[in-house]
Amino acid sequence: MVELAVSVRVSGVRTLLLLSALVLALASLAQTNASPSAVIAAPVVNMFSAGNADSDVVSQAIYGTTVVLLEESSGWARVRTPDQYSGWLRADEVHRLASSELPYATSGKTAQVIGLTANLYREPDVTAHQPLLTIPFESHLEIAAEGQGDNEGWLQVRLVDGRGAWVQRGDLDFAPRKLTIDESIVLGRRFLGTTYTWAGTSSLGFDCSGFTQMLVRSRGIVMPRDADLQAAWPGVDPVDRKRLRPGDLLFFGSSADHITHTGMFIGNGQFIHDTTHGHPGVQISRLKDQPWTNLLVACRRVKQGPSGAVR
Repeated sequence: MVELAVSVRVSGVRTLLLLSALVLALASLAQTNASPSAVIAAPVVNMFSAGNADSDVVSQAIYGTTVVLLEESSGWARVRTPDQYSGWLRADEVHRLASSELPYATSGKTAQVIGLTANLYREPDVTAHQPLLTIPFESHLEIAAEGQGDNEGWLQVRLVDGRGAWVQRGDLDFAPRKLTIDESIVLGRRFLGTTYTWAGTSSLGFDCSGFTQMLVRSRGIVMPRDADLQAAWPGVDPVDRKRLRPGDLLFFGSSADHITHTGMFIGNGQFIHDTTHGHPGVQISRLKDQPWTNLLVACRRVKQGPSGAVR
């Protein structure tokens, strides 16, 4: 009888814990659903640590990205991006979605920018007027119509603010797919020479972790924004320096507890990264060279499922 009573009490406690966890999860979901959303309406938007331009830039968001509105104050909005990063931006740089309005470029015919940048024009002609916008790699657009006749190489798009524009078909991909590790390295080489930009997350200028985050995202994986968070992320496994494979992530700093830089190993003792060392920008360095060989403090490999497909 004593054992039965203890078993009943333990079962009851477990049930209460499960119910409590369910209530918290539902409450969190309700809060997320209740939070209004907005869409980035400028090519690249700086996200600040506070609601003023004198504060430091912590990250960026690119055109067409849906963000969660967390707070608004004096012409500024605090938002959360899809990688769960928060910061302040100018309220006029986003289009606030009505409760009945679908997020931008999530339904109908859409496409993604595959060039380093794409120019959007008021008409299907590159000579008549200056571009309405120049948007970066990975930006999403809603396709309104396909050009006919002499305009066959053009697409008409609907912008975030509702205006129409034209873009050349070769700048877009209608069905972007997840890249393999080797393909993501080829992608990284396309950005060689792109200038370093602190807190940058776009082809107009990355920082080190923004660059590696983009390369991993090209494989269908969203990992944390900052280098130290990436190294501690549960989606990676530690790997020995002597067993590195192409696609592994490298982390540099004064110690494993003070990571300040990251890059991606590409084989043959080399890695690609975005750095201010030497000439600022995306470049390929040798791991055995100074200062990198003494600063390497952690190596990580993105986890894979049993079938070999990245989770």
